[in-house]
Amino acid sequence: MPLAAGYRLGTALRSVAYRRGWLKTRRLGRPVISVGNLTAGGTGKTPLVAYVAELLLKRGLKPAILTRGYRRQSRERLIAVEPAVERAPDPRQIGDEPALLARKLPQVPIMVSADRYGAGCLAESQFNVDAHILDDGFQHWALARDVDIVVLDATQDLSGAELLPAGRLREPLEVLQRAGMIILSRTELADPAPVESLVRRIAPQATVFHAATRLCELVDVNSGRIYPPSAYQGEPVYAFCGIGNPKAFFDDLKSWGFHVAGRDALGDHHRYGEVDQITMMLALKEHRNMKASLTTEKDAQNLRGTLQEAGGIPILACVIRAELREAEAFEAELLERLRLARAKA
Repeated sequence: MPLAAGYRLGTALRSVAYRRGWLKTRRLGRPVISVGNLTAGGTGKTPLVAYVAELLLKRGLKPAILTRGYRRQSRERLIAVEPAVERAPDPRQIGDEPALLARKLPQVPIMVSADRYGAGCLAESQFNVDAHILDDGFQHWALARDVDIVVLDATQDLSGAELLPAGRLREPLEVLQRAGMIILSRTELADPAPVESLVRRIAPQATVFHAATRLCELVDVNSGRIYPPSAYQGEPVYAFCGIGNPKAFFDDLKSWGFHVAGRDALGDHHRYGEVDQITMMLALKEHRNMKASLTTEKDAQNLRGTLQEAGGIPILACVIRAELREAEAFEAELLERLRLARAKA
């Protein structure tokens, strides 16, 4: 708690420094849509980044995604992943989430850099983009945003939540007053009413939307073979993941009809190796009736070429898609906010 008090003071001072101009906020030539969150990982933000990008593409716009590339090994100041069919950048070099977005959105340039302003300038000059999607940008004061979308997990109780490191909050709840649009994710797993009530009390200016996660298909991590989502439903499976909220993944598997007979929760952005292969083999040996091993798309980026099938049991990545209950209203408001931003430019 003492450390959390210090963290609160630090975030407050940083906010004041940017608002008073002691630290500079720079503006790009094209509108910026931030998709961020209030907690340390695990809200289902990445599928919603892809959702926004696909929405803009559908409307004939050319977006770029600006991302830091958390835990990437490359020391390059800026990496531009150019649009290309069937591109598959190395997640160790650019980060697992940028690598996943690059695979899902081959026509969208992915700009990986801690300097999101510099990355955006390059995207505008090199790829002639119409808009930027700032991944995990709610706390990124250095870049001016035109739309602030905040994703909150409906399965997590935010009332009484503490700041890091005592809790998972990056900023106090009252900063939601900066948000223009708030998406409550994972509404298929929990009643969003408690979180929504809290949000509407703190941030009455924001429009609230509801998102759920849909399983689209299963992909064999090693062979690339595609299975329908109904494959292995009702069968005993071994589930493992290294994400911010592993419980949500395991609960989703159950809601999708899988019998999770064994599971392993690893650290967020986990890098897989020989020890994980042994762990999986031991788990499958203990549960001899396992039919498949299931993991997330993000984990699939980190384990390609490192984990092999054990005893003929395939390792399958769950390909998911975010679905908004108020899809038409969300699209209309987002496009209107972009229109207003372009009119001001």
